[in-house]
Amino acid sequence: MDDQHPDRDLADRRFYRAGEESRFADESPEHTPQTEHPAYKLAFRDTDFLLRDELRPVRFQLELLKPEMLLDEARVGSTLVMYGSARIPSPEEADARVEAAKDEGEFEQKVAANLAAKAKYYEEAYRLSRLVSEKAIIENGKRQFVVTTGGGPSIMEAGNRGASDAGSESIGLNIVLPHEQAPNAYVTPYLSLNFHYFALRKMHFLLRARAVAVFPGGFGTFDEFFELLTLIQTGKMKPIPILLFGRDFWTRVVDFEAIAEEGTISKRDLDLFHWCETAEDAWEHIARFYELDR
Repeated sequence: MDDQHPDRDLADRRFYRAGEESRFADESPEHTPQTEHPAYKLAFRDTDFLLRDELRPVRFQLELLKPEMLLDEARVGSTLVMYGSARIPSPEEADARVEAAKDEGEFEQKVAANLAAKAKYYEEAYRLSRLVSEKAIIENGKRQFVVTTGGGPSIMEAGNRGASDAGSESIGLNIVLPHEQAPNAYVTPYLSLNFHYFALRKMHFLLRARAVAVFPGGFGTFDEFFELLTLIQTGKMKPIPILLFGRDFWTRVVDFEAIAEEGTISKRDLDLFHWCETAEDAWEHIARFYELDR
């Protein structure tokens, strides 16, 4: 091929890429009322236009596509998802929380003590994440059981921290909230994703999930856990290991047996999840389910 005539290359693109077109627009010497008006902006660079209510379907598509492309480029084949409270302290913080509550009311002291008692689940989340990450399972050229959390503090931090200490990357799926919220320091930066829509975030939690560990938590954890149960119960999703940590907590706040006795779920639906207390028990169940080497 003659280097003096690159346009003769049969494999070359005939149209400029969007990035090149953007550069052309930036370099234009024309500054007139027409070119300066928002109407003249390229549609994909016009933030005000993209944020209009009518563009919600496009934003849904973008929020579905961006994480999918980034995770695919990062060779993430499957994930171990970890759900849990954003309030449970680490073992290092537990005593300080109880001490700080001594000057508060009886209810606040009880809450601080209850949360401190759950610090063991921070430790188990950390240990499970580290255990799985150290195995570094690769299949079909892609990384399997990549730890994925909501990217926030507490149980989520423990999951990302365990992977980081094992020398592995991990994912954080954050969401924009009215109050201050930011990724924990252990999420791999290029796998730290942010969402506007809860629905799209929850979809990405499960698209690659091959196991889900659920720790004690609040409304958000309940929402994620019960939606997962519903998807599997109704056959919309194939069964995967659901590892439910903290039997004392869960049976106190949810009477699973009573739901079955009332007839609103089947007794066999209670087999959709597996009770766990330790990281080793959780991994044993995952390995048995997928017939993996222990």
